[in-house]
Amino acid sequence: LFDLHQAHPFGEFEHSSEQRCKQDLFPKWHLPMKIASVISLLTFIYTSMRDVIYPFITKKENVFYKIPILVINKVLPVTSITLLALVYLPGILAASFQLYFGTKYKRFPQWLDRWMLSRKQFGLLSFFFATLHACYSLCYPMRRSYRYKLLNWAFQQVKQKKENAWIEHDVWRMEIYVSLGILGLALLALLAITSIPSVSHSLTWREFHCIQSKMGYLALLLCTVHALVFAWNKWVDANQFIWYTPPSFMVAVFLPIVVLLCKCVLLLPCFRNRIRKIRSGWEAKTQANQTSISSRL
Repeated sequence: LFDLHQAHPFGEFEHSSEQRCKQDLFPKWHLPMKIASVISLLTFIYTSMRDVIYPFITKKENVFYKIPILVINKVLPVTSITLLALVYLPGILAASFQLYFGTKYKRFPQWLDRWMLSRKQFGLLSFFFATLHACYSLCYPMRRSYRYKLLNWAFQQVKQKKENAWIEHDVWRMEIYVSLGILGLALLALLAITSIPSVSHSLTWREFHCIQSKMGYLALLLCTVHALVFAWNKWVDANQFIWYTPPSFMVAVFLPIVVLLCKCVLLLPCFRNRIRKIRSGWEAKTQANQTSISSRL
């Protein structure tokens, strides 16, 4: 046994060379987590400056109590919808890349390839932030500050001798954007469930593509309209532009609207048919493509 141990240490039987190598912790999540953290931090600073620091400097109002719930609940939807847009933006860039070069055989740039491989993680993080946003929104009536404000509103109504505080357009706004938010969250949940390996492996490629692509764009559209309906008529309210900066919902919908518009352009027959031909193996007759075909042969 001693000679055997000298020739072959027992550690080699217990741990292989692959197991002794240091393994990265969640390597596919590094890029999405970094981007989500940066977006969350920037949005938090931007929202805090507008909603907390501005009243403190200009009106001497101490509203720092807004940070734990109100400010955080503005950060969550902005981060969620931005990450969701980042799921589908690389697909649009890849289609544009193939249209430009007229072939599917030219490799994507490394940054785009890495981005496309991280789309699942971006989508799951988007669903995570959207779920937190829903939970935080449900907690609004539980806050002590909300109860005090409700009492103040009731006192003001009595003081002004108003029998009915009903505002028709505000009621419609609330009903519509809450409904759209629920539908958007439900679709995000469906996308998250189908990304589980055991579920995705039980689907055909056509079924998986239909859910992740078509329903994914529908979820992005619903979330974008949800934000637009929430804004309602605030787009033209000058009081919303604090320190000449747009509200957070305007910043949030910019990238999703760009993604949706680009997708609509790519759905035009002149582009859609060409992309379908390229992905079926057709190549445009260019000098670079002819050289590439010769090298493959």
